[in-house]
Amino acid sequence: QVQLVESGGGLVQAGGSLRLSCAASGRTFSSYAMGWFRQAPGKEREFVAAISWSGGRTDYADSVEGRFTISRDSAKNTVYLQMNSLRPEDTAVYNCAAARLLTPAPRGYDYWGQGTQVTVSS
Repeated sequence: QVQLVESGGGLVQAGGSLRLSCAASGRTFSSYAMGWFRQAPGKEREFVAAISWSGGRTDYADSVEGRFTISRDSAKNTVYLQMNSLRPEDTAVYNCAAARLLTPAPRGYDYWGQGTQVTVSS
């Protein structure tokens, strides 16, 4: 199994930055792609970004591209989401997840972290 633990969420003013971390452990981690998702109150969970461990490919939602950057540290089995130029509409619970293949679809992810709250004030 894969265990995922997020950290780095918090309260930030609009225009500010946060970096979320997702520490992964467990078997066959190198075979997993990693993604970030978020869910705001009253809205469905949406794809934010994903990264492929094997290919180094990344994918971003249109709403965050140019502002957010997903990256990895293989030695630490950790995935990061650097969030810049934050907006109030970025407020959500952010979850990291592990998938067999790089995909924006939540159904493709087998393991999920507990989530971390990001709140962006005006």
